Amino acid sequence: MHRFITGLLILLPTTSLFSQLFPSKDYPQNEFRDPLNIPISLAGNFGEIRPNHFHMGLDIRTLKRTDLPVFAADDGYIARVKVEPEGFGQAIYINHPNGYTTLYAHLNDFFPALSAYVKQQQYKLESWRVFLDIPPGLFPVKRGDLIAYSGSTGGSEAPHVHFEIRKTAEDINLNPALFGLPIPDNTSPVILRLAYYNGDGSIYEQYSRILPVKKLKGNYHLSGNQITSPYPRIRFAIGAYDTQSGTANRNGIYQAAIYEDGIAELGFEMDGISYQNTRNVNAHIDYKTKARGGPLLQQLFRLPGYLNSIYYSRKNDGVLDISDKKTHHISIEVKDAYGHTSSLAFDLKYKQGSAALIPVSGKPCYPQILNAFESEDCSFYLGEKCLYDSVHIAYGRSAALRPDAVSATNSIGATYIPLQDTFLVRIKPSGGFDPTKKGKTVMLCESGQRKIVSVVDWQGGWASARFRDFGKFTLLVDEIPPKIMLLGWANGANLTKATRIKILVTDNLGAIRNFRAELDGKWLRFSNDKEKAFIYQFDEHCQPGQHELKVNVQDEAGNETSQTYHFTR
Repeated sequence: MHRFITGLLILLPTTSLFSQLFPSKDYPQNEFRDPLNIPISLAGNFGEIRPNHFHMGLDIRTLKRTDLPVFAADDGYIARVKVEPEGFGQAIYINHPNGYTTLYAHLNDFFPALSAYVKQQQYKLESWRVFLDIPPGLFPVKRGDLIAYSGSTGGSEAPHVHFEIRKTAEDINLNPALFGLPIPDNTSPVILRLAYYNGDGSIYEQYSRILPVKKLKGNYHLSGNQITSPYPRIRFAIGAYDTQSGTANRNGIYQAAIYEDGIAELGFEMDGISYQNTRNVNAHIDYKTKARGGPLLQQLFRLPGYLNSIYYSRKNDGVLDISDKKTHHISIEVKDAYGHTSSLAFDLKYKQGSAALIPVSGKPCYPQILNAFESEDCSFYLGEKCLYDSVHIAYGRSAALRPDAVSATNSIGATYIPLQDTFLVRIKPSGGFDPTKKGKTVMLCESGQRKIVSVVDWQGGWASARFRDFGKFTLLVDEIPPKIMLLGWANGANLTKATRIKILVTDNLGAIRNFRAELDGKWLRFSNDKEKAFIYQFDEHCQPGQHELKVNVQDEAGNETSQTYHFTR
């Protein structure tokens, strides 16, 4: 939501304005306990900037170990369980009578009764990857009950527990640091740098002007404490981080606000964010500067296409009008969730002069409207929710260099322009295309170092697919089936002393759609954590004796490989 503060606020002093710019909190204090039995040390906090998303909880360290006991934060019942190769890995959702839900993720395993239930459901659904809604009376829990064991599954890079608190009804994530958890913190945020921008230009069609910030006698300062701007309307962003007592880990900041002549103009707050809106982090940071190898900068202004934003503003969405050429006093305050504050103050004045402009080309496109481009063999369509700011979208066409290509390579946009929603790309194959190959045709998007493969829909001789990144788009005919490799064992092996079966699947385009294994004609549960090897841990589903294992894999183009193996258990 976009929040506005009434003009009456200009009558209040600055210190009061900061507190009134943001809504008051009435979250219950000390009701939820620490999910571990060790002091809380954070590897990440709520609102921390991550690739393509805000971090939506606390990452609690687990002494660099896995399998620490994880406990229910309060009374309630286990409402959902998720198992997936990326993201949360293995996760538990607990609904509480007070209207909140807590989530515990990257788990190694659940407590025995829940683990057995999940396994039963996986075999029933014939899928290791599940998202289960659990009847409320099946697994009630009390505060402090053992619910799981910590791990590093899913999108985790090191052992920890990811912990969230949500409003159950709205499924909106709240900042757990506001609930009185025992998190030691006596440190204030650190301000590293300040950046400013032309308030009338696209954020993607200008260069950020970045100034270093120094700390002197407890406060932060610019060199000379003054900015002379070539822009009559100006916007600012800051580079800042927060720390926790006892650790140097650079966590995210909670609040920041900008004032002009003592009046609060705009601020942002890391609280009340839903997963539906978490990708909007790309509208909150200076995405272009970061994408091109620059520092992380958090904007103190709202882009026109950023709906449901984290900003609270008085007017003008954080754009400051200094066209009167008077000296204006600017101050920026940064706070953590415990009220520790750091501030930066300087004078700002407009002086007419030359401002460097970036030459632009391409089709002008705008947020909140449908934008379209059409040529003889390539078209693309940007929906109302795709763009955060107005920008020119360049198009280019070149001969494809890949031997499996059946179209030209079409360059659309720039990788430093983020997209909130998917956009539609339509490509017509080259003249020598064999129509019988339609079923094996995919579209490849090369966006920087990333390669995304998608199946296509055919209509009137055009192939179409949706993507969430700009880049280079080419139609390919893929007739190469995926490969199956046995890791640590061979066909016909005696596995009486083994604890697991491990299989690696590879594909020429890196796009596996489906994996299925059957033991003696029945589905067998292979895990696939982090989408690496497929692993079956020996259990009651494989009794001693001779066995036949059938493995079938498919890629995005529908190419299929099946293999049959035998082993002794």
